[in-house]
Amino acid sequence: MDTAVSGPADAPLYQRVAAHYREAIGKGALSAGARMPSVRELMRRHAVSLSTALQALRLLEDDGWLQARARVGYFVRDAATAALEEVPDPDLRSPLPQDAPDGRYVGINERISLLLEAGHRTALRVDLGGATPGPELFDAAFMNRGVAAVLREHPLVLAEGRALMAAQAEFQSAMARRALDAGLRLSPHEVLGTTGNTEAVHLALSAVAQPGDVVAVESPTYYGLLQVIESQGLRTLEIPCSQRNGISLEALQLAIRTEPRLRAVVVMPHLQMPLGTVMPDANKAAMVALCAQHGLALIEDDSYRWLLEMPGPPRPAKAWDATGHVIYCESFNKILAPGLRQGWMSAGRWHERVQMLKIAQSRSTPPLGQLLVARWATAPSFGRHLQRLRTSLRGQREQTARAIARHFPPGTRLRLPPGGLNLWVELPAGACSSVLYGQALREGIRIAPGSMFSNTGLYDRFVRFGCTLAFTDEVEQAYAVLGRLVGEAVRP
Repeated sequence: MDTAVSGPADAPLYQRVAAHYREAIGKGALSAGARMPSVRELMRRHAVSLSTALQALRLLEDDGWLQARARVGYFVRDAATAALEEVPDPDLRSPLPQDAPDGRYVGINERISLLLEAGHRTALRVDLGGATPGPELFDAAFMNRGVAAVLREHPLVLAEGRALMAAQAEFQSAMARRALDAGLRLSPHEVLGTTGNTEAVHLALSAVAQPGDVVAVESPTYYGLLQVIESQGLRTLEIPCSQRNGISLEALQLAIRTEPRLRAVVVMPHLQMPLGTVMPDANKAAMVALCAQHGLALIEDDSYRWLLEMPGPPRPAKAWDATGHVIYCESFNKILAPGLRQGWMSAGRWHERVQMLKIAQSRSTPPLGQLLVARWATAPSFGRHLQRLRTSLRGQREQTARAIARHFPPGTRLRLPPGGLNLWVELPAGACSSVLYGQALREGIRIAPGSMFSNTGLYDRFVRFGCTLAFTDEVEQAYAVLGRLVGEAVRP
């Protein structure tokens, strides 16, 4: 038994155990990528309790020395990657300031459209701005066989209107069964198929708010959400979001007290876009209770939950909903078949109104996608596909972080999220991601500048990098080019 530990004798035992391994990592005895002893091994080796072993590992993880991998264990982090961490949280005490009284409410559609159009007009060599896994991460042959099988079984599914009802019923039942895995108890009739998540959020906002009403969102947030809110004549109120805890409940409470037309809150509790935040369960429960107390709709976008690396399926905020105030939205765009754009929602107390709006706006969701997803998402192979997808994306995120560490100048910062498709990177003082966007396009490289993810102007030193491509020499060279451009921008 090896009970030797480092650190001051009066320090808590878990800190001394952590210091022991911190010293071993620093001296190279445990190299980057090495697997740490298991919790049981730490208990045996140092004669400590389960709690002490877990506290030591979590302390090393929080300090950037280790990275946890779901159902595998803890591994030593790459020193260069650890040196990049981490982006500081904003001031979380109040809603974010705006430059002008109405500056937060208009203009995002035009600004984003111009940026996207510039990217579409460019002959790209490397696209580092995307947020959809590359096609090589999906089994196209399997999907094509599935389409053929469904068409054999339902030869009139594309030609017969009556096929829609059967497809809807099968899809609703399948999604209600899957929801049980996440702690949601829904009846099939509470499930409504949608064309992706954008339609689901659009329907939710249409059901709960009128033009001129205020919608609270995380800041920064997905630019598509800002576009949807603006297109409906609604006003956005940005609430600071932490990379550790998600939306600031303190700032949200202040917004509730000061914004009489606040009608809804839109959040991504799991792998928030673009930060990669995972909201703790206690915060989810408190947020649901706060919205219910004040009669606010809580619109939960859960598009990325299945990309999260953690033991067991995480519980959506909807799992704490006892009053029907949570509208739950999920999409399979990122995890199963991007080309289908199949999603679903359950709108709680607004469900009948959402169904009416769905019929008025788009009538119904195509039956073929519903049948395919109903079968794929409930098959045993789905879990195996998700595990392969998460493993591939983890490797691509880590390779991206190492490339940024190699090529970007000092002062660059990021935090590796526990899953997902992107990295949120802070550039050194003096750099501007909007300027970098134009420079990168001239080099045939597309990025997603931070200005796309907010109306506040607070994120122009940030970039969302997609980790969706296989990490080739061409991708490596693209990061080398971007690092050179950033270095030139910050050079005295």
